[in-house]
Amino acid sequence: MPKIKTHRGAAKRFNLTKNGKVKKNHAGRRHILTKKSTKRKRGLRKQSYAVPANAAVIKKLIPYK
Repeated sequence: MPKIKTHRGAAKRFNLTKNGKVKKNHAGRRHILTKKSTKRKRGLRKQSYAVPANAAVIKKLIPYK
């Protein structure tokens, strides 16, 4: 059985926690920040977890992480 190739784009965006949850950063923090409130931008700094439906797909993309 050959090894599975890691999806390099997914490997750069997602990390797995010890318990197997998928950690991710929020989108929308790169540009056009003037119209966004300070509270909203501050919330986007924090990391969050991927929803379980998406997490299953992401885990297949990063099998060795």
